[in-house]
Amino acid sequence: MLCPVQSLMLAKAKECWEQENEEREAEKARYLAERIPSLQTRGLSLSALQDLCRDLHTKVAVVDEERYDIEAKCLHNTREIKDLKLKVMDLRGKFKRPPLRRVRVSADAMLRALLGSKHKVSMDLRANLKSVKKEDTEKERPVEVGDWRKNVEAMSGMEGRKKMFDAAKSPTSQ
Repeated sequence: MLCPVQSLMLAKAKECWEQENEEREAEKARYLAERIPSLQTRGLSLSALQDLCRDLHTKVAVVDEERYDIEAKCLHNTREIKDLKLKVMDLRGKFKRPPLRRVRVSADAMLRALLGSKHKVSMDLRANLKSVKKEDTEKERPVEVGDWRKNVEAMSGMEGRKKMFDAAKSPTSQ
């Protein structure tokens, strides 16, 4: 269902379309009235009518020749376009396009490429970043590094499960 705005837009578009058609018809009628004079056949003798018919036949023949020439040119152009399209398709098939690679360009290099030698300001974006101390993060999480094989051997069997069970109870009892 159309909302009121859409129906108003459709009505306006229909009005514009009808107006354009009327203008086109009026332009066509004006052009034809300008190019084709009205025939005055009343009161003409038989020889005058025959001369008029001959003149009209010669004009029709000239127009037909022009139309035939234009059609021949149009057909020639469409054939040529078709041949060129086939050539383009053949050429596309022969050459493989190389895969594109991502290129990393720094901001300075990009500005130099765009502005040339005018670029003098350095765009060091990392200078404004906050520095983080690595020592603080390492102190928070001490990492125990040991031989994993010893740990597996110690925890295997029933004794290892008992140790795990006891280890789980011990923090809660404290």
